[in-house]
Amino acid sequence: MSKTVRTPRVRRQAGGAARAEAPGRLAAYLETIGVPKIPAATSPFDPGYDPATLESHLLQSAHLMSILKLSMACWQIASEQATRAKIASAKRNGVRTTTGGGPFEVAVAQGRLTEYLDLVASLGVDRIECGEGFTDMDLPPRDVVRMAGERGLEVQFEVGKKHGGAFSEDVVTGLIDQGLAWLDAGAVAIVVEARESARGVGLFDDEGRFNASFADRFADAFSHEVVMFEAPNKPSQFALLDHFGPAVHLCNVRLEELLRVEIYRRGLHSDAFARPNLRPPRPQR
Repeated sequence: MSKTVRTPRVRRQAGGAARAEAPGRLAAYLETIGVPKIPAATSPFDPGYDPATLESHLLQSAHLMSILKLSMACWQIASEQATRAKIASAKRNGVRTTTGGGPFEVAVAQGRLTEYLDLVASLGVDRIECGEGFTDMDLPPRDVVRMAGERGLEVQFEVGKKHGGAFSEDVVTGLIDQGLAWLDAGAVAIVVEARESARGVGLFDDEGRFNASFADRFADAFSHEVVMFEAPNKPSQFALLDHFGPAVHLCNVRLEELLRVEIYRRGLHSDAFARPNLRPPRPQR
């Protein structure tokens, strides 16, 4: 069953400032067929593309990106020149950037959080992702957010273990409490874990089936303005859009899949056109 968008309970902005789509004949045509103007609500990730490839995707799709994630630790072992070039390219195209949660967890586990935050800030990144996906942290959320804020960095927090399997009722309850604690500490967004497979992790069981009732609990607790659902592949992307409609904030979408996600969000995909909560309304003559 499709879901209607709820009135937000927590009003914090999960992504960057919305950018208007470039004016022109394409935008004008979309308006004539009833496609609504939708604020950027997808956070794609760069798993280690070369600067030229990323630049091309930004040229094509920057207006559809809420915030770009430099994912995994690839940016740390690439040449610094290339990493800086990609961050600068995102800035030129009006797209804010965030690092992924893995490097944060490693830095905390190795006792080098201060050095990590200094590095990220020096690169010109706008936000860090924090989490306890494969480690455990004893630092209070408020201390982490304060340290990041002192360097001009926002914080988003990822809930869920990478190797913990699909969520249970009790796990969801605990993760919601954890997420609220991070929001109270000053985090701006909550990310729901799904790894790169969306199978046997988080909202998805071993067969990749989506648990809609658990997703509703996160949306109810945080609102679509704050919560971002990892959707690394086509089944997870379509399941979340089918369920919540166009307002759902997706992340960890591969750059080459961004346009497919966005035509689905707007009801321009053949499967989405048949769904009442995604199909654009027929314009009146």
